[in-house]
Amino acid sequence: MLVAALSAGAVSEAGAARSAPRAHAASSYLTGIGDEHATMFSNPLYTQLDAKIVRYIAPYDAAVHPYSLALARVFIRSAEAQHEKVLVAFYHSEYTPTRLPSVAAYQSDVKRFVKLFPRVKEYESWDEANRGNEPGQFSSPSAVGAAQYYQALLRVCKGCTVVGLDVLDQAVVAPTLTYISEFKREIYRLETVMPSIWGLHNYSDVNRLEGWRTSDIVRALGGQVWLTETGGIVKFGGAFPNRNGSGLARAARVLRFMFASASDHPQIKRLYVYDWNGGTSATRFDAGLMNAHEQPREGYVVVCRQMHAAKCAVKTAKN
Repeated sequence: MLVAALSAGAVSEAGAARSAPRAHAASSYLTGIGDEHATMFSNPLYTQLDAKIVRYIAPYDAAVHPYSLALARVFIRSAEAQHEKVLVAFYHSEYTPTRLPSVAAYQSDVKRFVKLFPRVKEYESWDEANRGNEPGQFSSPSAVGAAQYYQALLRVCKGCTVVGLDVLDQAVVAPTLTYISEFKREIYRLETVMPSIWGLHNYSDVNRLEGWRTSDIVRALGGQVWLTETGGIVKFGGAFPNRNGSGLARAARVLRFMFASASDHPQIKRLYVYDWNGGTSATRFDAGLMNAHEQPREGYVVVCRQMHAAKCAVKTAKN
């Protein structure tokens, strides 16, 4: 998703050189892709990755809105046809994005979604819960609200793996650590099950070729961690430009660092690269492994090799 926290600045070339990843043994985590477009499942460059896991972001009220439900159904059925395990992350409504649902409304809507997709057994209660509010665009829950949504999802998805808090690292990490602490405090107050698996988006860290934010958050979360969104940014505002294709090389470098950095943390058991479909020159946030025409970029080759696909030597796009 959009990562407003990244706008504080990009990594310098000097910093990149100092932070080059070390060589690692075979990774101890499972790698998959996060995206919201089912077209990737028909792309031979995707199918050759033989991914076992994939992540999809659905509005919490998708089950009660035919358009949102149709998109989710096509994506999930396409993933299941390729025997991929789908992690669904709920998010704000596409119709009322600035209005957070009551716990009762949230529970009712996600219950309907869970019933519609009986083979989906992995969920997140709210994507990037600590992202904050963008007036006129979307709202995010407080830590207390996020804990209540998590409890509601547990109630309606018996036998499911429900990932705990899903957080964005942010350039300044202190607010994220505070949010985690407040979430855990509410979990204790609710006397519900403390999560054993947590979600983290560490864009700010890896796109500066740094690892300290990830370390701090992994330590604060405790338990198993899934990097539910991470990746190399091709273009994001003025901080991460793509002038003459420079963003493509930078994103590929970040992806190499990202994989090596994840191997530094035995708590990290999954990594979802976001995302497959890239944008155009007018796109504000672009981290696609493909360009807008589904042609492979340099970053695709990095991911392809990480996933040990057979044919990673492809002609890469210049945009």
